[in-house]
Amino acid sequence: MHDLAGGFRYLLAGQRWVLRHGRWLGFGLLPGLVSLALYAGALIGLGYGADDLTAWATPFADDWAAPWLGLFRGFLTALFFGLGLFLAVITFTAVTLLIGQPFYESLSEQVDRSEGGEVPESGLPLWRELWISARDSLKVLGRVVLYGAGLFVLGFVPVVGQTVVPVLGFCVSGYFLTQELTAVALQRRKMELPERLVLLRSRRLLVLGFGVPLVLAFLVPLVAVFLMPGAVAGATLMARDLMRSDEQPAPDATPAGFGPPPPAFP
Repeated sequence: MHDLAGGFRYLLAGQRWVLRHGRWLGFGLLPGLVSLALYAGALIGLGYGADDLTAWATPFADDWAAPWLGLFRGFLTALFFGLGLFLAVITFTAVTLLIGQPFYESLSEQVDRSEGGEVPESGLPLWRELWISARDSLKVLGRVVLYGAGLFVLGFVPVVGQTVVPVLGFCVSGYFLTQELTAVALQRRKMELPERLVLLRSRRLLVLGFGVPLVLAFLVPLVAVFLMPGAVAGATLMARDLMRSDEQPAPDATPAGFGPPPPAFP
């Protein structure tokens, strides 16, 4: 539970950082606004076409009597839209980070600079950074799709599909969302995706404490855009401390005035 609260403190610390540095808040909003327009159009299209998609996928039910046909297809339509929303929440960050790579990398560097110590730079040309970011995001997205497909199937299980599955969905979303956000800072530290995954797995509850509240907030229209700069800042603060604790204990490391960080697992 201590790590869960610690992850949330990093999220708050990042939001406080961008509020104290207003220029960087405005700077970080631009990629989110572009992504929001793209995803809003996609979700509106899915909302209008979900009924037709369900009917196309279930021709065997055309002759079912009322009300079973309506109930069955209505349930599937809700599941299709829920899956689309789940994928949108996950991929929104990846696409926004890809669009805003130069913006968020500069923001992350500024967070490192303001907190003192080393300010790593990738030293790679922009096209190379974009390629690595896109490649790693696709790998993470592949894992997300596998989890999403499994949760989609479990959604048909009575009771479990309406209780346990949504909770698992938020946890999976939060976990992968944090992976994407910390990639900005960890990629600058020349840490490859497999190493990043190992690092984050060592502090799963910390990762969930950061990512799950962010996923819940992202469900509110426009909130994702305004929270993204602070989320990148908070993920940078968390990545700094994770790297430090991975090398040696750092009891004096403090995320933006929120007290000592949660202790690393033995």
